[in-house]
Amino acid sequence: MFGWVSRIVNKMGTVEQPIAMDSTRQDLKLTSIVVTSVFIIVFLVVRAVGNDSVILNGYSAVFYCALICIGMQWAAWIPASMLKTERFYDLIGGLTYLTVVGFSLWAGSQSDPPSLRELIVSLLVVIWSLRLTSFLYFRIHRTGKDGRFDQLKATAIRFLVPWTIQGLWVFLTMIAVIVINSQAGSAPELGIWDGVGLSVWIVGFGIEAIADRQKTVFNTDSNNDGKWIDSGLWAYSRHPNYLGEILLWTGIAIFGVSCFTGFERVAWISPIFIYLLLTKISGIPILDKRALEKWGDDPEYQKYRDDTPALLPRLNKKS
Repeated sequence: MFGWVSRIVNKMGTVEQPIAMDSTRQDLKLTSIVVTSVFIIVFLVVRAVGNDSVILNGYSAVFYCALICIGMQWAAWIPASMLKTERFYDLIGGLTYLTVVGFSLWAGSQSDPPSLRELIVSLLVVIWSLRLTSFLYFRIHRTGKDGRFDQLKATAIRFLVPWTIQGLWVFLTMIAVIVINSQAGSAPELGIWDGVGLSVWIVGFGIEAIADRQKTVFNTDSNNDGKWIDSGLWAYSRHPNYLGEILLWTGIAIFGVSCFTGFERVAWISPIFIYLLLTKISGIPILDKRALEKWGDDPEYQKYRDDTPALLPRLNKKS
């Protein structure tokens, strides 16, 4: 989840590192570009989907949710930059999800009591957030640190970048839930599309949770030191956890089929954003590159890579 955000920033830092990491001026330039870009994206999305949202003190509830997403990260960045620590990065991300869920439900209730659809999608996000946040939080506390942040936390200005991007990550992944929860007026009754969305979410959540568990067990076995996992779900996909992540957010977005109107459909950017991020920018490209650097000359890994798709499983595996 939130670790993928740091991979994006780490990739940016690697490209610029010969120059950017040597001067405050370059740090300011990089941070300014990132912050400005994030604000533009958030502004455009808020303008697109906020027209039918509950209005609070002259602003849409979607706008306030965006403020929460960015504001909580910036508030956490202050002590994190002073202590030069990333230990609570994932924890703050998870708390932001929970805060946005609670606020959007409350905001929508100012117009009409929460519908069953709103309660369901909110519960799904809470379940997902609690599981994955605790998984990532305890993982970093077992290892002591996340090496991807070593260069980024060197200066406070540079360290603002991953925190800002995490705010964007939370906002864009949550946008379908935010729109569903904060709509003004009564919501349509549950229908077939809500059942489809719930089913897709259950499948995705199950795949992600099982894949994470299998890899944790594999990595804690000292006999597997220096090896790649190719058992369980990992025998059918090289990144089954990412497949689960994409599916579960797609399931949540499907809940919007029955209630999104007009530009609210822009909220379907959520699963598209996650898919493009994990398959084209971060996630798979970076992890595959690391794997090739480590095991690229190993014939057994070459066979595993050739026989096993990166994302969508091939159920009839090659023998």
